[in-house]
Amino acid sequence: MSDQGGGSAAEPLLLGVRHHGPGSARAVRAALDAARPRVVLIEGPPEADALIPLAADEEMRPPVALLAHAVDEPGRSAFWPLAEFSPEWVAIRWALEREVPARFIDLPATHSLAWERDGRTGGEGEGEGEGEGAGRDEDAAGPGSQEVPEPDVADVRVDPLAVLAEAAGYDDPERWWEDVVEHRGVGEKDAFAPFVVLEEAMGALREAYGTGGHDRDLVREAYMRLQVRTAQREFGDGVAVVCGAWHVPALRQKAAVSADRALLKGLPKVKADMTWVPWTHRRLSRVSGYGAGIDSPGWYGHLFGAPDRPVERWLTKVAGLLRAEDRLVSSAHVIEAVRLAETLAVMRGRPLPGLSETTDAVRAVMCEGSDIPLALVHDRLVVGDVLGEVPQSAPAVPLQRDLDRIQRRLRLKPESLERELELDLRKETDAGRSRLLHRLRLLGIEWGEPTVSRGSTGTFRETWRLRWEPELSVRVAEAGVWGTTVLAAATAKAEGDAVTAPGLADVTALAERCLLAELPDALPVVMRILADRAALDADVGHLAQALPALVRSLRYGDVRGTDTGALAEVAAGLAERIFVGLPPACAALDGDAAEEMRRHVDAVHGAVGLLADAPAPGPGDLQDRWRSVLRVLSGRDTVPGVVRGRAVRLLLDDGELGQDEAARLMGLVLSPGTPPADAAAWIEGFVGGGSGGGMLLVHDERLLGLVDAWLTGVPAEAFTDVLPLLRRTFSAYESGVRRTLGELVRRGPGTRGSTAAAGSGIPGFAPDLDMERADAVLPVVRLLLGLDEAEEEAGNELAGVAG
Repeated sequence: MSDQGGGSAAEPLLLGVRHHGPGSARAVRAALDAARPRVVLIEGPPEADALIPLAADEEMRPPVALLAHAVDEPGRSAFWPLAEFSPEWVAIRWALEREVPARFIDLPATHSLAWERDGRTGGEGEGEGEGEGAGRDEDAAGPGSQEVPEPDVADVRVDPLAVLAEAAGYDDPERWWEDVVEHRGVGEKDAFAPFVVLEEAMGALREAYGTGGHDRDLVREAYMRLQVRTAQREFGDGVAVVCGAWHVPALRQKAAVSADRALLKGLPKVKADMTWVPWTHRRLSRVSGYGAGIDSPGWYGHLFGAPDRPVERWLTKVAGLLRAEDRLVSSAHVIEAVRLAETLAVMRGRPLPGLSETTDAVRAVMCEGSDIPLALVHDRLVVGDVLGEVPQSAPAVPLQRDLDRIQRRLRLKPESLERELELDLRKETDAGRSRLLHRLRLLGIEWGEPTVSRGSTGTFRETWRLRWEPELSVRVAEAGVWGTTVLAAATAKAEGDAVTAPGLADVTALAERCLLAELPDALPVVMRILADRAALDADVGHLAQALPALVRSLRYGDVRGTDTGALAEVAAGLAERIFVGLPPACAALDGDAAEEMRRHVDAVHGAVGLLADAPAPGPGDLQDRWRSVLRVLSGRDTVPGVVRGRAVRLLLDDGELGQDEAARLMGLVLSPGTPPADAAAWIEGFVGGGSGGGMLLVHDERLLGLVDAWLTGVPAEAFTDVLPLLRRTFSAYESGVRRTLGELVRRGPGTRGSTAAAGSGIPGFAPDLDMERADAVLPVVRLLLGLDEAEEEAGNELAGVAG
C-alpha cells in the first residue's frame, strides 16, 4: 500500500479529514479504493467496535450517533454524530462492504467520561467533532453531558480553518473550504493529494501555535499512536487511519512507546455503555451548540448525494418546497435562478456556485427579495429536519425497549419535524397516546408539550406539540434508574417526587399529573402524602394554591375512568380549612400581599365551583359555606379594599347579591369618609383583574355613575396616589370597552352619585329587556357555543353505556 506522506513503506496511511465534510468523505472513499488497506482505524471510542457491524444493517439510516453514558450516572454522556457525508461513516461502510476490519482508536469513553466527572480540564471533549471541521476536537457531547470549559488560548485552536482561509485571502472559512475541497473533483491519480496538502497545512499550524497546553489532546494522540502501532504489528503496512486533520502531525510524530504509556498512566475510569441513537441534521448544525457543527448540513448532504448537476438539483428542491407552501414558483424561476447563481460565481471568482450564490439567487428570483420565505428554505433544506434511524437490534436500556414497543403499538413515530397532535380521549388509541406522553413528561422526557386546543375545549380533547430531539435518548437512559418499563418508571418517579416535593402545591400538581398519566399505584401514595402535608400546613396561601389543581384533577374521572373518591375527600377537607382560615389571614396585609390574596380568592372561588360537580360529600354545603366567607370578607373593615371589592363582585356574579345591594355597598365605600387609596383598591377588586368588570360598568350605569362621581370628587393632593391603581384597573379593559365607557362618561351616565334606578338612557335601547327578541337569538348562541353538539355527544355516550 502506498504512503501519501512520502515516508517509508511501513508507515500508515493517514487520512486527515474535516468531520461532516462531503469533500473529505469523497476523498476518503477514493483514497481507500486506491490503497486497499487491510484494516481501517477510525477516530472514535474503542468501546464502539462491537457496534460497527450494525452500520451495515438495512434499518440503519444516518444521521446517527454513538452514545456513551456512565452506567451509574446516565446523565453523564457524550455523542459522536455521523452523517451520510461524514468521512468516518464512509470509512466504516467501505470496510464493511469489503469485509475489512474496522476499529475505533480514540481515547476510550471509560476514561473521557470519568475525566469530566473529576473536573479535569485542559483539553477538548471526547466527541468526534472537530472545531471547525478540520481542526482539533470540540466537546461533541450532547446537551445532557458535562461541558469542558475552553482555556483562553490562541484562536487557531478554536478555528484552524479560519487561519488557513485568511492566509488564502478569504474572510469566510466555509466559502474557502467549498472552493478548495467541495468543488474540487477527485481523480484516480491524485487520490492522496488532498490529504498531503492538509497534513502540511496542519503541521505548519501546530508548529506555529503548538497544542495550546491542552493535556487531553496529548493524551488522546498518545493513545491513538499506541493503537496504530498495535495494528501495524498485526497487519504490517496495510493500515489506514481516518482522523481529524489536526491530529495527523501528532500521529506522524515518532514518539517513544514508554512516553505514550506514561501519559496514559493513572487515568480515571468509569463503567460506560455505548449504543447507536438516531440523530438529526439540525443537531449537526453549529447553531445547536455542537462544537463540530457545520452551518449547512442539509446542503452538505445534497452535495454528497447528488450524482451530477448539484446546483440545478438543489434549486429544484427549493422550488418544490416553496410550491408546497403555496408560493408561485415555476420552472422558469428555476432556470433563471440557475443562470443567476452561475453568473454570481463567475463575478466572485469561484469555480462553481456555492451556497451563498444559490441563496442569493433564490432570494432574488424565487422570493422576490424577501427574507421570510428564504428563512423557510434555510430551516427546511439548508439545515433540514432529517431524523436518522437505528435498527431494533442495537443495544438499548430496557426502558428504551419498552418505549419503542409502545410507540409501535400506538403508531406514534418519533419525528424531528415539529408537529401538532390532536387527541380524542374517548378513543382507545388516543387515550393511550395521552397516557404515554404524560408519563414521559413525568420522567423528564419532554417529547410532547401540551398546548391549547384550537377546536373543542372539553376535557375529552388534548392537543400536543411533538418533536423528538436526539438528547431525549439520554433522558430515557437517565429515567431507566426508575424502572424497566414506562409505567413502572413513571410510578416510581411520581412516588419519589411526592416524598421530596417542597410544598403542598407541588404535591397537588403531582396528583393531577398522576391522574393524567393514569398511575393507579402511585396515586394512593401521593394522596397519603398530600393529606399529611395539608393537615400540617397552616398557611392559607399554601392551601389556596393547592386546591385548584386538586379540584381540576377531579374532572378527569369522567373521561379517563379514574376513581377520584379519595381525591374528592381531600379536596373537600382542604376547602373547609381554607374557609376557616381565610378571614383572619386577610387582616393587616400590605398592598402586594393583598393583591396576592385577591388571586387566591379568585382561585378558590373557581375551585369551589368545580367541586360542586365532583363526587364530594355535601357539595351544596361547601358552596354555602364559601358564600358565607365571601360575605364576611365583603363587610369586614380590616380586610384590604381589593379583597372586599372582589368578594362583592363574586357574590354579585353568582346571584347571591342584588344589584341594588352592590350599588349600596359601592356607595358606602366611595363616600367622602373613605380614604381615596382604600376606595381605589376596592374599585380595582370589584371591576379589575380581567374579570369582565368593564362590561359590568357599561351595562349598569348606576355603578358607573358612582365611580364617576367619586373620581371627580377625589382631592387633587390624593389623586396622584390613586392614579396608578386606577390606570392598572382600566388599562386591562379591551379598547372597545374603554371607548364605550368614555362615551358614557362624556354623555353623563344615569344620575350621578345616585343609587336610584334609572332608565338605560342609551339610544336604541329600551328600559327593560325584550324577552321575545332575546329568545329569537338563543338558537344562534347555542350553535356558536356548540351546546347542541355537546348535548348530542353526551346523549350518544349515555346510549352507549345503556347499550
